[in-house]
Amino acid sequence: MTEPLNDVLRQAHEQGEYQPLIDLIPYARIIGVRCERLGDEMIFRLPFNGDNIGNPTIPALHGGVIASFLELTAVFQLMLQQQAPTLPKIIDFSVDYMRAGLAKDTYAMCEVARQGRRVANCSVTAWQGRKREPIATARAHFLLGNG
Repeated sequence: MTEPLNDVLRQAHEQGEYQPLIDLIPYARIIGVRCERLGDEMIFRLPFNGDNIGNPTIPALHGGVIASFLELTAVFQLMLQQQAPTLPKIIDFSVDYMRAGLAKDTYAMCEVARQGRRVANCSVTAWQGRKREPIATARAHFLLGNG
């Protein structure tokens, strides 16, 4: 998978079209992850999908979908930033849920706090209405390369 992943990553950077890269991960396709570049920032979007509802009473997104979206955001950010030909492997992941993720589009950004040759430390924030009012945050460590 390294060669096709390398080709897709190169094309994504050249064309500014990141969806083919995201579509390589089946679960990212299932929950509907999207990506947009705004200047030098990558904004990931999870369009509202009724299948992602965990609490139909509110209705609110399933916590597992939110956590997966945060993890995928970090994985894609690392791949795009480091131009790595392999998927980063998760070492640890911690989520803080701040408020309910309502039945609407959700956005996320990842900041790579520290990246070495083999390990990266990331923080990810997800929001819906206002970025300064996150619905969840996550901290994660990833193993880079073939580890």
